[in-house]
Amino acid sequence: MVNSKDLIICEHCDCVYEKATLARHQKTLCVRCRGVLQRYNNLTVEQRLALSFTAAMLWLFANFYPVMSISLKGLKNSATLWDSVLALSQGPITFMAMVAAISIIIAPAFQLVLLIWVLGFALTSRRSPAFKLCMRWLEALRPWSMLEVCLLGAMVAVFKLAGMLDVLPGIGLFALAVLSLLLIRVAGRDVRDLWDVL
Repeated sequence: MVNSKDLIICEHCDCVYEKATLARHQKTLCVRCRGVLQRYNNLTVEQRLALSFTAAMLWLFANFYPVMSISLKGLKNSATLWDSVLALSQGPITFMAMVAAISIIIAPAFQLVLLIWVLGFALTSRRSPAFKLCMRWLEALRPWSMLEVCLLGAMVAVFKLAGMLDVLPGIGLFALAVLSLLLIRVAGRDVRDLWDVL
């Protein structure tokens, strides 16, 4: 009889499979819906924790340094992510400001805090207090963290405005780009491996 720890369930169609040992650059796909079941992950707990701390530092840079600076005829203005949320909240679409704040500021921050909490204990080969709750929250926050969408929007704004104004990408934009990549790498679907590690 197969041990339940050796099984994996497709998140798209609920098919059940036995876990496979993967080599570098391999992944397993669901036979029914072609959804990705597993990907090879070569990151150790130490590397994940180091990348999580790096992402936390980049989150600070992305949120408190200007994403872009605009100048026209001697007048200069710069905007951070917080400024964009505040600007949205002052208009008729306050609800959008709340969604933007959750998806580009709050959700990534919670993801990083939870990752550092879980991985800090995993470094000593122990489960963190409230491990199951933390892992469920990490899974629930993944679709809400939309830094890559924000990054795409900021880059489109830079290119559109560059034809009319003097636009200078700020430190926040570069931090946002690297943070997006790190969060995909560290807090993506591969975070489920921690269930097996611990």
